[in-house]
Amino acid sequence: MASYGPARPHAIARWLYFMAALVVAMVLVGGITRLTESGLSITEWKPVTGALPPLSDQAWQAEFDAYRQIPEYTQVNGPAGMTLADYKFIYFWEWLHRLLGRFIGVAFVVPLVFFWVRNAIPVGFKHRLVALLALGGLQGVFGWLMVSSGVGAEAQELGRTDVSHYWLSIHLMTAFFTLGGLVWTALDLGNYAQGQPRAGLRGFPLAVLGVVALQLLYGAWMAGLNAGFVAGGGWLNSWPLMQGSFFPEGVDWSLGAWHAFTADPFMVHFIHRWWAWITVGFLIVMARRLRATQRPISVAIHIVFGSQILLGIATVWSGVSLWVAVAHQLFGALLVCVTVWGAHAMGFRDRMPGSVMR
Repeated sequence: MASYGPARPHAIARWLYFMAALVVAMVLVGGITRLTESGLSITEWKPVTGALPPLSDQAWQAEFDAYRQIPEYTQVNGPAGMTLADYKFIYFWEWLHRLLGRFIGVAFVVPLVFFWVRNAIPVGFKHRLVALLALGGLQGVFGWLMVSSGVGAEAQELGRTDVSHYWLSIHLMTAFFTLGGLVWTALDLGNYAQGQPRAGLRGFPLAVLGVVALQLLYGAWMAGLNAGFVAGGGWLNSWPLMQGSFFPEGVDWSLGAWHAFTADPFMVHFIHRWWAWITVGFLIVMARRLRATQRPISVAIHIVFGSQILLGIATVWSGVSLWVAVAHQLFGALLVCVTVWGAHAMGFRDRMPGSVMR
């Protein structure tokens, strides 16, 4: 194939898979950032100059002084005796998270421009790539709005020592949506290269994606509310029970049902752990429908959701051990990938001439 001119679907698909891998890495680092309470360590958004960490003792002290003005320090870390060395640890994870975001932006924009000027993007795919670029930009904006919710004037007024769990969920769900879009578009490009139709999305595959999305949303709220810590102690008392009973005590209904179902850590935890089994049921049905013709996808779905369930239980049993919880979030990203893979395969089969959905 010529180096430019004709469409290059295989090359673009490989690039999109690479971008998807970077987004998974971003989710992984973001999970570490959240679990180490590092997200508010950098109190300003400097898209260009912020790419470099402080390079002198004076610069480090200035960053630390800015951090010491926010409620997280004055109410939590300051009284706990945080030192400059402690601050440098949490600063590193937030800086790495932002640096990876910048790298992802460059890794998307430069190849996109290259493929565009070479007229190598197949017909009908330019708008999708632009939409994915826009999602990446929104991800950065939502990330800063999330941080602002913990360092801005409102946070100072309310004495909020953490980011808004709503903004955290928007930030994380945008990453998952972008990840799904990258995988889906890459798979469609593979179909295009073989002269096959693009996949559609409706019916049961769409329902599975919706069920998985709700589970991931509650997982994001779990992280934002630190709800993993409310299960109680002991093996059986923390899972399958919560605080020694099926339904936990302590749910606050005083602010209404909406608050209870979206912002109460006990209720959010309860829903997340039991909606998981509804999600498993939908994924098993999807995997069984794909088993005869797409066995690798079926196996991948089973492996990922099985690992995710075990890691979720282990996270609770371990008292939210850092690396167990990080692995749980990593497999959440992988769950997006395999579910989109399965939904795409079902949507593609549905569009093949003479196909029958079983």
